[in-house]
Amino acid sequence: MSITEKMQDDVKAAMKSGEKDRVQALRLIVSELQRAEKDGNSDEVAILQSARKKRLESAKAFRDGGRGDSAAQEESEAALIEQYLPAQMSDDELAEIVKTAVADTGAASMADMGKVMGSVMPKVKGLADGNRVQAAVKELLAS
Repeated sequence: MSITEKMQDDVKAAMKSGEKDRVQALRLIVSELQRAEKDGNSDEVAILQSARKKRLESAKAFRDGGRGDSAAQEESEAALIEQYLPAQMSDDELAEIVKTAVADTGAASMADMGKVMGSVMPKVKGLADGNRVQAAVKELLAS
């Protein structure tokens, strides 16, 4: 069962239980997934990660603008999206992949960060946020 199908089933369940906010959020996310699929992008995990990131950025902007209610709504939707994403890999697993990539690429300084990132990102796709990967690479190259 695809993520879209699972979400559509969850929309039906939320409708039956009268959770209007959940129904609205799920419908919006399903719509994003369907639109992306229609455009030829069938990577549901990447679409969900992008949608989650957009909502977290919006929440920060709303909070900075003094609109806590809107920020809470965006954070709620981000948390909902997170439920459909695969579990994130641990910091230890990520560090091991980064160490291997540094050794494989022969990276020795921060100037080689692009090579390491290019090697690591395909391996952790969907399992680690790019910001976490970047921080792990920086930490290893700086030491």
